[in-house]
Amino acid sequence: MRMRLSSVVGAVLALCTGVLGAESNLTEHRTTQKILTGDFKPPQVFENTNLVRTINLEKGYVRETTNVLVTNTDSSPQSEYYIPFEYDLIGKIGGFDARDKKKPEFPLEVTIAALSAVSDDQGEASQYAEPGRARTEMLADFPRPTQYYVIHLSEPLPPKSTVTLSISWNALGVLTPLPASIRQEDKQYLTYNFSAYVPTVYKTVKQKTKVKFPSADVPEYTTTSGLTSASDPEKQGTSFTYGPYDTAKVEPGTIYPVSVRYEFNKPLLVCSLLERDVEVSHWGGNLATEERYWLRHDGAKLSNQFSRLAWSTQNFYISAGQGSTSALRELKVPLKPGTVDPYFTDDIGNVSTSRFRPNNVREASLELKPRYPLFGGWKYSFRIGWNNALSSGLRKLQTQSDTYILSVPLLEGPKMPEGIQYEQLVFRVILPEGAKNVKWQTHGGTGVPPLHAEYDLHKTFMDTLGRTELKLTAYNVVDEARDVTILVTYEYPFLAAFRKPMTIFTGLAVVFVLAYLVGSVDTSIGKKKR
Repeated sequence: MRMRLSSVVGAVLALCTGVLGAESNLTEHRTTQKILTGDFKPPQVFENTNLVRTINLEKGYVRETTNVLVTNTDSSPQSEYYIPFEYDLIGKIGGFDARDKKKPEFPLEVTIAALSAVSDDQGEASQYAEPGRARTEMLADFPRPTQYYVIHLSEPLPPKSTVTLSISWNALGVLTPLPASIRQEDKQYLTYNFSAYVPTVYKTVKQKTKVKFPSADVPEYTTTSGLTSASDPEKQGTSFTYGPYDTAKVEPGTIYPVSVRYEFNKPLLVCSLLERDVEVSHWGGNLATEERYWLRHDGAKLSNQFSRLAWSTQNFYISAGQGSTSALRELKVPLKPGTVDPYFTDDIGNVSTSRFRPNNVREASLELKPRYPLFGGWKYSFRIGWNNALSSGLRKLQTQSDTYILSVPLLEGPKMPEGIQYEQLVFRVILPEGAKNVKWQTHGGTGVPPLHAEYDLHKTFMDTLGRTELKLTAYNVVDEARDVTILVTYEYPFLAAFRKPMTIFTGLAVVFVLAYLVGSVDTSIGKKKR
């Protein structure tokens, strides 16, 4: 971790003068939205010469990666490449990332293109929503056209030139358990629907799709007819391959429905809201972290009542490595070396079924066991927290007086093999009182979620005006965001550090003066005898 922090700080130090002095702040990381006219259709200026798509179903969400060789078929340079999404799906997309294969270290700029009719319909539905009627139900009355992600190439592509793009994104909440309810000891199966032809607005000459499953247990899947002369799909271990297809004569946007049903005997974990706070204390030399989770299991529900006796027997065999379950048994949280003072509480109070494995050299570990196993449809809310030395994440810049840089991960918390989906993430960095000129940016990671920044004051014990707070909000986040680092730079003047001690001193002085004045008041009833 120290080596990683040193590399991050080194990269920032080289650019700190430009970052701190630039008028254009890097704090606005939102994916901008482009409004299109109602009859808009992407111009046919590109051709997908060769396209390979990989659909990864090994986790509780879908990870789709497309590598495509793009050719400019227009007579003028082009720089905007459109990716179509259905209206119902685009709101479930997260971690969208596009890169040029020749420059994989630099992500390309991405915007969302929405039709103006969609924006107007959404506003109209909100304005005329009936009491007690859901807004999504009102929106169902309006047409739902295709929307787009727009990839902006780093340089306009000349005519007849090619570029190889690597495009990836996550789709959350698109997996469905089938059957929807199972017995306590049964295996869980999920279904996923997609198209054998990759949805695209451009002509595609050749394409294929590879689907990765968590196991070889795939009892049901679609076999295509007439798309290729060979057996389709081709099975190889835990992977299926649909294609390759020669689709030069197939119209762009053509869909060939495919459905797969596969074993996923693991928890399908969704966190509807994660509130993550990181508090910096210069006086205490401490970096305090607290995370509050609203967790639910979106897998198959129980068809009968939960049996504690059957669970004890099942849990015994699972602990011995002779079984598995779709229920959540425990959560493992990796922590920085030197982490101290961990805690685990829920709505009832302290949860004693946890184990902390401290380590000052290697990664520490916090193992959490909820009060009850989490089956499909069940929910559990809790909070965890811990402390670290401030030196593990904070450095003082030598090039700027009284300027500090804080390096913290965007996401920590439980690390599960099946992954966790976060519908909403609220990340707050609480700086010392008096901190100013706060700036932030992201570093590392792929598929950085769009982050919306807000600045506020956080008032707590013995504060005068309140502590400076940076709040970042993101939606449709997955555990891959653990690789994203948030770099926060701020000025903390020398005199500002004495604000808290002076407040305490002044408060105590006022108390003593008042006590002296009250004690000097003559409260006797009669006159004193001389």
